[in-house]
Amino acid sequence: MTERPRAAWLLRAFAILALLGSLSGCGVNTLPELDEQVKATWGQVENQYQRRADLIPNLVATVQGYAKHEQSTLQAVTEARAKVGSIKIDNPAQLQAFVQAQDQLSSALSRLMVVSEQYPELKADQQFLTLQAQLEGSENRISVARRDYIEAVRRFNTELRTFPGVIWAKLLYSDMQAKPSFSAKPGSDDAPKVAFQ
Repeated sequence: MTERPRAAWLLRAFAILALLGSLSGCGVNTLPELDEQVKATWGQVENQYQRRADLIPNLVATVQGYAKHEQSTLQAVTEARAKVGSIKIDNPAQLQAFVQAQDQLSSALSRLMVVSEQYPELKADQQFLTLQAQLEGSENRISVARRDYIEAVRRFNTELRTFPGVIWAKLLYSDMQAKPSFSAKPGSDDAPKVAFQ
């Protein structure tokens, strides 16, 4: 190679390396990173739902020993758990169905806790108290996982709609769409009514 073509080749190679270096620092990878973060946080939400679903058979079995005549409540919990386990999430509509099934399960579990209030000997049973504490811990973990998911979706959707993310979305990631987030179920903004009898 002569001196002049070698210098031109080195200059082009340096320009390409400089261009690639500048692209790595200008946000071209931000959308895929945030997309993966959304997927990971949603996986954690599902993980916490699964943990709760795994506890329910034990809780139901414990309660059944004490409250055989409360079969409708126990059956509602079992059916809600089965429904939750059968939903697969591939699109926003299925996400909504999954959230509704989880809400039904939460409602059934709330009714189960009311059953425990009616049976003082059940409330005092150590096994039930342990399971109840684990279930309460699961609900807290679900709440934290949902909060983290909502934040990951917010970051992703913001990057998708702002500069320079909007440019990269149009040029390189046209298949990426805004992610759905959780929303409160209707009536959750009303204060609960507490009545002592």
